[in-house]
Amino acid sequence: MQRTDDTPQQPVIGWREWVSLPELGIGRIKAKVDTGARSSSLHAIDIVEQVRDGVTYLQFKVLPAQRKERFVEVSAKLLEYRHVRSSSGKASSRPVILTNVGILGQRWPIELTLANRTSMGFRMLLGREAFRGRMLVDAGKSYYGGKPKRRPPSR
Repeated sequence: MQRTDDTPQQPVIGWREWVSLPELGIGRIKAKVDTGARSSSLHAIDIVEQVRDGVTYLQFKVLPAQRKERFVEVSAKLLEYRHVRSSSGKASSRPVILTNVGILGQRWPIELTLANRTSMGFRMLLGREAFRGRMLVDAGKSYYGGKPKRRPPSR
């Protein structure tokens, strides 16, 4: 497609980005941006269903940092269960929640499937449905939103 002056400019993100999930209490989590994946997925463990006033909620733990054992305990409304095929080809039924994602100063709602991603390289996968029509992906670069500053080691 040839670009014209009236073509709307969309922000560009890289193949991996730091994102926030503010409604879940996660200020930052490194996500792999995957145009080959339809849905987005978040690493979650100890998932428990609870019904409150006829509405099903999920209680679960998220480990946002890859090499730190600091969990965030989360409660979110269950949207539905969905059959998802993993990159290895295995199909499973996963719970889905709706929450806001923050990238490059923008925020909008996305659907997230919850799965144990312990063996995966990223705690979060951002699938194409999450950014379709909002952002373009530069597959050769990372962290258009910048990298968080490293905290000095605790003494």
